[in-house]
Amino acid sequence: MALHKHFISISFTVFIVSLFLPSSPSFNVFAYPAKIEFSDNDLVEFPLNLEFLEAEFFLFGALGYGLDAIDPKLAQGGPPPSGAKLAKLDALTKDVIEQFGYQEVGHLRAILRQVKGFPRPLLNLSSEAFAGIMDSAFGKPLNPPFDPYANSINYLLASYAIPYVGLTGYVGAARLLKTGNAKQLVAGLLGIESGQDAVIRTLLYEHKDEVVQPYKVSVAEFTNRISILRDKLGKKGTKDEGLVVAKDVGAEGNITGNILAGDKYSVAYPRQPQEVLRIVYGTGDESVPGGFHPKGGDGRIAKYFLNNGKYN
Repeated sequence: MALHKHFISISFTVFIVSLFLPSSPSFNVFAYPAKIEFSDNDLVEFPLNLEFLEAEFFLFGALGYGLDAIDPKLAQGGPPPSGAKLAKLDALTKDVIEQFGYQEVGHLRAILRQVKGFPRPLLNLSSEAFAGIMDSAFGKPLNPPFDPYANSINYLLASYAIPYVGLTGYVGAARLLKTGNAKQLVAGLLGIESGQDAVIRTLLYEHKDEVVQPYKVSVAEFTNRISILRDKLGKKGTKDEGLVVAKDVGAEGNITGNILAGDKYSVAYPRQPQEVLRIVYGTGDESVPGGFHPKGGDGRIAKYFLNNGKYN
């Protein structure tokens, strides 16, 4: 669906208008509620909050260990993730997720080559954290609580909840950046994140009509519920779609299958940092941490919103 332009924040509008105008590598807008000044470095650094999350979730899911075993220097002394563990995966899913894990390690290295970065934030990757997401998606507690590590389908559904948020964040950031190096890096990261999301969605699409046990709900309906929840938390209209949609929502209004989510032109949706934080915190409020980031994200952008629009 097209963006609801009357509800886009002033900051995002100014970002778009000013993207290709000659300027310094920072942007100034009057919004939220004070003057925001974020540089390209801030925008490149911000995704570390999601890249750490993805790296740890994929590595632990496939291998049973994470960054502290692969390359502890990348964590920069940050606390180990809480609740992450080896998932019970079939051979194909394990292979794919292991590849994703190492790709995320590469993303961390790529970003940290360009910016100073920050220590790995505290991450909650416990079964309880994912169960909370699914409970919110269905509007009631699932019984038994959803366990992302129980089997391949559960793990893929849990994975469905993660890379797409980063994908939309990179799409949004791509239009705000000023310098060539930052644009090239984000374009490269976006390419791989998009690929990961497409693989996850395709693997799930093969099972779209299967019932997720013991909930008597199809895989497709799980994805629809997760997408609806993310839109609700993001508070910026429709930027998320499940694996099966109404025909008029599908590509060119001609199909219900929806392996790739996009607007009416099949163009990827963008999200601002505020929207990303609202979703990964699970609170719908960029200033209230929770969810995967119980103490909030790090970096200048996340800290700005945690401080209710004030700099440290």
